[in-house]
Amino acid sequence: MIDPDDLAAFRAAVADARPLPRTDRVQHRTPLPPPRPLQHQADEQAALHESLHGQIGLQDRLEGGDEPIYLRNGIAHSVLKDLRRGRWVLQAEIDLHGLNRDEARSALSVFLAECNRHGTRCVRVIHGKGYGSPGRDAVLRRLVRGWLMQKIEVLAYCQAKPQDGGEGAVIVLLKTQRKTANPRS
Repeated sequence: MIDPDDLAAFRAAVADARPLPRTDRVQHRTPLPPPRPLQHQADEQAALHESLHGQIGLQDRLEGGDEPIYLRNGIAHSVLKDLRRGRWVLQAEIDLHGLNRDEARSALSVFLAECNRHGTRCVRVIHGKGYGSPGRDAVLRRLVRGWLMQKIEVLAYCQAKPQDGGEGAVIVLLKTQRKTANPRS
């Protein structure tokens, strides 16, 4: 029970009180649903449609052909042959879809450095087929292949098989990280 003297004292104390003015504070609401990657979904649908309904090119029918390949000087041709045949196990991949050239180059450099640090040997770099580019020109395809040739850790690369991305990806073989002897032992 409230004491009448306390209630009278409280009312006297707050007699001149006025409500605070409105502020620009955030009103917390229920969280929004997670965003849906609409462009990624559209790219996947376009790639699926092309793979199901597109013409099968000669390079899809034959092993080898005009697809771009790279082999560092001094590396045996059998290494590239094995890479093209899928004898190396893919250990990691990076998807550069939707990135501009600066973001893609940075992401690729960080990815290759991480692979080198962890001893990863065979990776897939997905650069896309250029469906989202003006004029459907695969800008990242050309750039990625040039960047890979500049990287000392890249021994070889070849275009991915159709089931692994075809013209939209390359399979890259990285050199092993040499273990240095511990000078204290």
